[in-house]
Amino acid sequence: ETNTLPFHPFEMQQGDILRMEKEHQVLKEQLKEAQEKYEQLQSRSSEEISALKELLKKSVEETEVSKNELDWLHQDLEMKVKKWQQEKKENQENLKALRNTAKKHTDTNDRYLKTIDEKEKQYNVYLNTYLETSNKLANEKVKLEERIKRSQNDCQECVKRAVKAEISVLTNWKEAEVCKLNGISANAEANLKMLKSLSSSASAAPKLKPQIDSWEMFISNVKKQLEKVEAEYEEKIQSVKNGVRNCLTKTETVDLPCP
Repeated sequence: ETNTLPFHPFEMQQGDILRMEKEHQVLKEQLKEAQEKYEQLQSRSSEEISALKELLKKSVEETEVSKNELDWLHQDLEMKVKKWQQEKKENQENLKALRNTAKKHTDTNDRYLKTIDEKEKQYNVYLNTYLETSNKLANEKVKLEERIKRSQNDCQECVKRAVKAEISVLTNWKEAEVCKLNGISANAEANLKMLKSLSSSASAAPKLKPQIDSWEMFISNVKKQLEKVEAEYEEKIQSVKNGVRNCLTKTETVDLPCP
């Protein structure tokens, strides 16, 4: 099976067919690779298309929700616009009323300013009168304070003299009472001494013993009263020194009958 045919017109040169077959084989392999790449690309494209379809579906749903929200927002906006228009109308009416009120307040304020000016003039007059009177009163106050100070000094001197006089009176009363009671006690002790000397004899002792006991009791009572008088007068003198008033009273004494 030897090819005896001439090269022409199949081959321009010897080996062209073989070379073409090799090129054809190479092209087949390239076509196969291209087909595999095409299939891979087609598979990946299918997946991407599916993902894009899902994304598109989701976008359509979101668009629908957004549209519904937009419709709701339009309705809410229309309600708010109507409400704002109503509020604007009310605010304009309120503004008009406030302007009228402000005008009234301005007029009232002008009247008050005029009244304030008149009152301020009167206040200045009263203030000047007050200052003059205050100065006079201040001078009189200073004079009165000086007089009060002198009077207080005089009063303190008088109080000192009064205290001294009361202490002197109480001391004199105490000394008088003490002298009186000491005299009574001395006389009683002399009588007691005489009775004790008379009772030295055995015959007179029983008769004189009751009298001796009576005189001893009498002397004891006189000494107790003497201590009481001295204590009470000393207490009154101390109270007077401490500033207590109405202490100038005599101490009540009991007249003790002699035996």
